Amino acid sequence: MKPILVVGGGPAGLAATHALANVGQPSILVEKMDRLGGAPIFSGYAKLVPSGRWAKEAIGGMVSRVEQDSLVTVKTNTKVSTFDGQPGNFTAKLSDGTSVECGSVILATGFSHFDSVNKPEWGFGLFPDVVTTTQVEQMISSGQGVRCPSDARKPKRVAILLCVGSRDRQIGREWCSKICCTVSANLAMEIREELPDCHVYIYYMDIRTFGHYETDYYWRSQEEFKVKYIKARIAEVTSDGKQVIVKGEDTLVKRPITIPFDLVVHAIGMDPNVDNMTLSAVFGVDLHKHGYIARKDTYGSMGATSRPGIFVAGAAIGPETIDDSIAQANAAAMSAFAVSRELTKEAAE
Repeated sequence: MKPILVVGGGPAGLAATHALANVGQPSILVEKMDRLGGAPIFSGYAKLVPSGRWAKEAIGGMVSRVEQDSLVTVKTNTKVSTFDGQPGNFTAKLSDGTSVECGSVILATGFSHFDSVNKPEWGFGLFPDVVTTTQVEQMISSGQGVRCPSDARKPKRVAILLCVGSRDRQIGREWCSKICCTVSANLAMEIREELPDCHVYIYYMDIRTFGHYETDYYWRSQEEFKVKYIKARIAEVTSDGKQVIVKGEDTLVKRPITIPFDLVVHAIGMDPNVDNMTLSAVFGVDLHKHGYIARKDTYGSMGATSRPGIFVAGAAIGPETIDDSIAQANAAAMSAFAVSRELTKEAAE
């Protein structure tokens, strides 16, 4: 039986290879970085939503499980250079000079974080105490705690600005990044838990804590942790030399507001993987108009792309939660397995 090629070693890729191993299907896991784990590991995520488990523990466990499985061949520091063939008989040439045959493919290539320098009027890159949610996650996961980068002091007042790099046509980001509201509410609670004297404000256009997250994060953050929500349109983020100043309009009461903060946090959105144009060309799959890998509807094969035998899962498709990425990867793995098994059976007859 030919192996199935899985591209991307983040949560979706790890879940897909594990699902394949569970049904006795060999796979080759190709990861461009020097180790597995994807964004939760490389970006130093803290506690994951909604499990509350530390990323190093949860995703680290997935990594160990895959690395110890004899049915999974792991290739790090590796990319797919060329790819051709038909379902059941694909050939991929890898950047390490080897060629591998595979029956089908799962693209689990994830996303890129929005770069806040593309939103310069909100202060990132200009003032050291304007940071991103990812940087705050790193502060928490490293054990150092939430601090102001300028002088390492504990902040007394923190603002979290939602939709930085999401739902913003002016910078070409029309999509909602799906998980930022919930992650921000979670971070706000973590900040309040660590620093009980710190006041945390969340500036928002709309709150999209979908499903059960509404109760567990939106309402809990307000009622139990006293996080304050301000519906606002932000004009700019400046500094008076001592604090960072958020200027804008409170859109509920229709009046301008100017509030100083010790720390301002950009809730950055999810961009398409910067490699998607290359992946599209190498694998011959279509991209969505926003630059993600296009997926067919789910009423046939789960995770199908425009090219037969190639499947996609997780944030490669668009903004996605880790839990849903894992679920999609399990489904795509079964779709890829079905294709490989059917074609192997036909070849044997």
